Amino acid sequence: MTHIPVLLQETIAGLAVRPGGKYIDGTIGAGGHAAAILALSAPDGELLGLDRDPAALDAARETLREYGDRVSFVHASYVEMARAARERGWGAVNGVLLDLGLSSLQLADAARGFTFNADGPLDMRFDLSAPTTAGDLVNDLPPDELADIIFRFGEERHGRKIARAIAAARPINTTGELAGIIAGAVGGRRGRVHPATRTFQALRIAVNDELDAISAVLPIAVDLLAPGGRLAVITFHSLEDRIVKDYFRLLARGPAYDPSRPAPPAEHRALVREVTRKPIVPSDEEVDRNPRSRSAKLRIAEKLSSGSLARTLHHSEA
Repeated sequence: MTHIPVLLQETIAGLAVRPGGKYIDGTIGAGGHAAAILALSAPDGELLGLDRDPAALDAARETLREYGDRVSFVHASYVEMARAARERGWGAVNGVLLDLGLSSLQLADAARGFTFNADGPLDMRFDLSAPTTAGDLVNDLPPDELADIIFRFGEERHGRKIARAIAAARPINTTGELAGIIAGAVGGRRGRVHPATRTFQALRIAVNDELDAISAVLPIAVDLLAPGGRLAVITFHSLEDRIVKDYFRLLARGPAYDPSRPAPPAEHRALVREVTRKPIVPSDEEVDRNPRSRSAKLRIAEKLSSGSLARTLHHSEA
């Protein structure tokens, strides 16, 4: 299956890619967005690509082979991008991209356990060296804890009913078994959305600690940007988008510097400009070409000044 990068033109335009720039793709996946960044930053632009999934890195290496040593690959979570940049000898960068969606390659591999459309083991780990699988959660958690995960991370109103059905059917070994149990608990397919969709999302988020990772990476990414550098984030559900929106609003809050009057205290000075006050969403034509893009939202922020206020502000709100 060919991976189609979501919101490709909008993302590249939003990053304002320029020749000679330095860019980080924290979720390089199959390399679709990265290829466009490298093409527009030619002849000497560089890109650092990270991913927790070794299979994704292998695919990206193949996709980006023609760019040679202009691109580096790191098997790591995007929360480690500052360390990876330092090891490459980089200081500030011109752009950071985070595409938080699953790739078509991950979904197509039944052995990864991300989809209920093909039977496979209950895995769902991005990094196969991580200790906890979806099967561990499904088979070992008390029903109340499982229901909490399904409700919080899947926004599934039938979470308790689903958790009770799962607990009664243990042990559960495959994605097909789990999807069938969920469908039975809530009454089968209704409309276009399979009844297991939200529960599978919740388990994947919990297995990979995705929401905490997003909250952690945003200040890291902003701190890495040079003034005028941009951070682009593509999300695929409301929980992710809310974290990004709230953080961008936090950093954009307060008066901008006015040279005609004394500067306000640093903690009250806007650190970023929201390039996209409202998120960019796929066109009807893109959704027709790639139905998986339907839920995507792109938000972009531009750093206004140097310094490392992002992390300080982030923790002051915690």
